[in-house]
Amino acid sequence: MNDSKAHPLLAQVPLTVSPFISLPTATTLPYTYKTLPSTLPPSSTTTTSAAGTGSKPQYVVSPGTGHAAHPDEILASCRALQAYIAKVQDDAERELRGWEEGRRARELAEKRRVAPGWLDSESRILEPVQKGAGNGGEKSIMDSEAKEKEGEGLGESL
Repeated sequence: MNDSKAHPLLAQVPLTVSPFISLPTATTLPYTYKTLPSTLPPSSTTTTSAAGTGSKPQYVVSPGTGHAAHPDEILASCRALQAYIAKVQDDAERELRGWEEGRRARELAEKRRVAPGWLDSESRILEPVQKGAGNGGEKSIMDSEAKEKEGEGLGESL
């Protein structure tokens, strides 16, 4: 298509100039710009398996990162991850059990504070213990004197 002539249909469309729209400008590159080579050197962060002859070939390659590994290495890392997850889960369950036991102990202590002896016996009806029942029927000196005085007062009033 000829650049000097516009298409007849496009020539009929009026152009509007908007102050809110700015066309992109061409970027200028610095003088120190260098193009990248077509092939990059191997990454320094990945391990190379050329050191030993007994190492397994790494033929599983990740398309995103380019990381290469053998299936046995992938399985070993998966098993290590499963073991780590199981350990973390066991630790979390142990901590949760500790919290629950602490909560139960605090609730039990509060119940014992409110009603001492209620949870310590099998009988659920609490009765006060009479002091005289443990003496085997012996009378106290104070009790005998008080009854004698009561009896004297009654005899005089009749």
